[in-house]
Amino acid sequence: MNPTEIMHSMQQVTDLYIQELEAFDMDRLLQKPSEEEWSIGQMYQHLIQSALYMQLANIEACRKGAPEVIQPDAQMSEDGQAIFAQGSLPPIRIHVPASPQYTPKQPENKEQLHDGLRTVLRLMQELEPTLQDIPTHHKVAHPRFGPLNAQEWFALVEMHYRHHLHQLNRLKG
Repeated sequence: MNPTEIMHSMQQVTDLYIQELEAFDMDRLLQKPSEEEWSIGQMYQHLIQSALYMQLANIEACRKGAPEVIQPDAQMSEDGQAIFAQGSLPPIRIHVPASPQYTPKQPENKEQLHDGLRTVLRLMQELEPTLQDIPTHHKVAHPRFGPLNAQEWFALVEMHYRHHLHQLNRLKG
């Protein structure tokens, strides 16, 4: 998908998350299926935080082009190439052990989640027309997918949101 198509899909998936959010009360948002699993609210927090503090932050790093970002010959990992070739993350559950660095905090209220989703969407709308100006050899490494350029990080936000729809549906029961 090109950036315009990504934005269209991102708008749709964000609207879906907001529509789903409206149907939950706080008790339901905070309910965890087990000690090892996230609540629906934590999953929302994960989407918002990953976008703001990893994916969109890495687009800005690519824009700034610090010496460690410029990797003209760096290639995506095989996993990264496969995921970007199919345009989506595989519909599998990924379990990361709980840790203070990775496990999202429970949301304080629904407005926090609503505002976070809207902030991510707004920032992506602002970034979309500038992506073509960021050199494609400016890349930041993803822990699993290898070095990604700004356009790839941008696409990853939308792919990540779509991927977690599987988790949302499972958590809704």
